Amino acid sequence: MRFFSILKKRFLLFLIVMAEGLMTLNAQNVQSQAIKFGRVLNLIESFYVDTTNINKLTETAITEVLASLDPHSVYISKDEVEEMNQPLEGNFEGIGISFNIFQDTLMVMTTIPGGPSERVGLRPGDRIVRVDEKNIVAIGLKSQDVFKLLRGPKGTQVNLTISRRGEKGTLEFTIVRDKIPIFSVDASFMLNKETAYIKLNKFAATTISEYKEAMKSLNAKGKVKNLVLDLRGNGGGFLGAAYDLANQFLEEKKLIVYTEGTHSSRRDYYSTTRGDFIQGNLIILIDEGSASASEIVAGAIQDWDRGVLIGRRSFGKGLVQQPFPLNDGSVIRLTTAHYYTPAGRNIQKPYKDDIKNYRNDYLKRYENGEMFSKDSISFPDSLMMKTLVTKRKVYGGGGIMPDIFIPVDTSMYYRYFNNLVRKNVLFPFVVGFIDKNRNNLKAKYKTFEEFQTDFHVTNEVLEELVKAGEKEKIKRDDESLKVSGAIIARQIKALVARDIYDTGSYYQIMLEDDKEVEKAIEVLSDQNSFNRYLNK
Repeated sequence: MRFFSILKKRFLLFLIVMAEGLMTLNAQNVQSQAIKFGRVLNLIESFYVDTTNINKLTETAITEVLASLDPHSVYISKDEVEEMNQPLEGNFEGIGISFNIFQDTLMVMTTIPGGPSERVGLRPGDRIVRVDEKNIVAIGLKSQDVFKLLRGPKGTQVNLTISRRGEKGTLEFTIVRDKIPIFSVDASFMLNKETAYIKLNKFAATTISEYKEAMKSLNAKGKVKNLVLDLRGNGGGFLGAAYDLANQFLEEKKLIVYTEGTHSSRRDYYSTTRGDFIQGNLIILIDEGSASASEIVAGAIQDWDRGVLIGRRSFGKGLVQQPFPLNDGSVIRLTTAHYYTPAGRNIQKPYKDDIKNYRNDYLKRYENGEMFSKDSISFPDSLMMKTLVTKRKVYGGGGIMPDIFIPVDTSMYYRYFNNLVRKNVLFPFVVGFIDKNRNNLKAKYKTFEEFQTDFHVTNEVLEELVKAGEKEKIKRDDESLKVSGAIIARQIKALVARDIYDTGSYYQIMLEDDKEVEKAIEVLSDQNSFNRYLNK
């Protein structure tokens, strides 16, 4: 026995020595290659025939190296770091407006409630003609130019010269920049007396607090028994935010997600406290734009048979990125682990063979017929797993497949509508319509409910839009208008509502003919129907 004990200790010591040796060899190899690359840069700087930019060459090399690893490891320059972080941190510093560049003029579309612009009296429809005495009209202004002009550190001032309808001359405003919130919840309202709807556009630092506030407000109108959580087009964000949200729907001690990589040991994320919606019926809407954190939530809910997923197969991003700062303030976001659903599914779609095809996967799904028919989607049996409660079949290896498939609308008669949008005719037309009619609309429709019921887009308005399209060489298409006219009218009405009321108003109108939402309401109308999709 003592012999075997000694042998075991020696074997363990051998493994430790081997591991340390490999680590030393790896470190030496990295150092050797770093010296090699530095030598190349020195040779270029000293002997290359033309003038070179060593900083740019280095950044290009870093970018190419990361691109060869996977589609989500990226280099972020020093100048881009702050801009990249703002949407997920939940705020930026500026004057607090949404805007549109209309007829080569910067127009205020909305002012953020309580923000710096609203406090000094800026109004929707105002045209900004000068910023700090600099003319910005008819100079080919772009959105990025506007950000540079209006955003800035909290506490700094910017002077605006405004042209306002009904006012002679121009108006002068001095605005002190402040922190401006960026919201995750686009809309929250009741679909019927028992069913709430919440749409999330990202998973950011403020997502869970926004969700809780939305649920609190909805429950104040009557107990929410059913919830439709819309994650369509939600490209993800912070893993922690996804964990926090899934935690609201699951009982304690349920595995939500786990991560693991070659240099990253397994880490499990369990639900810890009773969420605010662990009993009610839950439906999650997903599509090909639902990625990363959205897939974490959808995967956990599906694996625990907690809710029904409706829509189309999600994007398929199961890689975790970690930021690493570099010496000049730039950052690399390096993939360090895979994440897995509670049932053990890695839903990352393949990328090793051809990253270009990976990025064109959306088009490939169209060509393969997957967007139109569930039967066009096939998963190998080797990727099949079972849910943790009712043992339904689910698959890994390329996104989350919903329980109920809804095809993308393929009507050829939407071609005319798509041309109006793609050639940027529809939105500028609506901006002009609002600009002319804002005061009359606000006076006539005091509340959104009145607007939703009584406002109608007339044939005269549609005719004006058709003429605007003809000016941009979009031919009138009467056959298409017979079918898509109602869709165009709804889009116009929704955009007007968003401007006069809020973003939630836009979605309330647009969801009036939404196939996924209609299916969700149908499933939730009958408890037996809801249970049947979960094999309960």
